[in-house]
Amino acid sequence: MPGEKASAAGEALLHRLRRLVGRAATVTGRDRKQLLALLDDFETTRRGLLKECAEIEGEMRRATVRATAIGTYLRNSQAGRGKRHN
Repeated sequence: MPGEKASAAGEALLHRLRRLVGRAATVTGRDRKQLLALLDDFETTRRGLLKECAEIEGEMRRATVRATAIGTYLRNSQAGRGKRHN
C-alpha cells in the first residue's frame, strides 16, 4: 500500500536525520569540506521529509473527502427511507 511505503520512507529519513545530527556534533568548525557535505546531506534529507509531509497531507485530504462523501450518502439514504437524521 502507498501509505505503508510512505511510512517506511519517512522512518528511513528520520533515522538518517538522527545520524546526521550525531555526525554534526562531532564535526569541528575548521573542517570546511565536511561541514559543506553535512549541510548538503541535511538539505537533501529536509527535502525528502517535506515531500513525505506533502504526500501525507494529500492522503489526509483524500480520506476527509471520502469520509464526507460516505456521511452524505448515509444521510441521503436515511432520508429516502423516511428516517430522521440527527
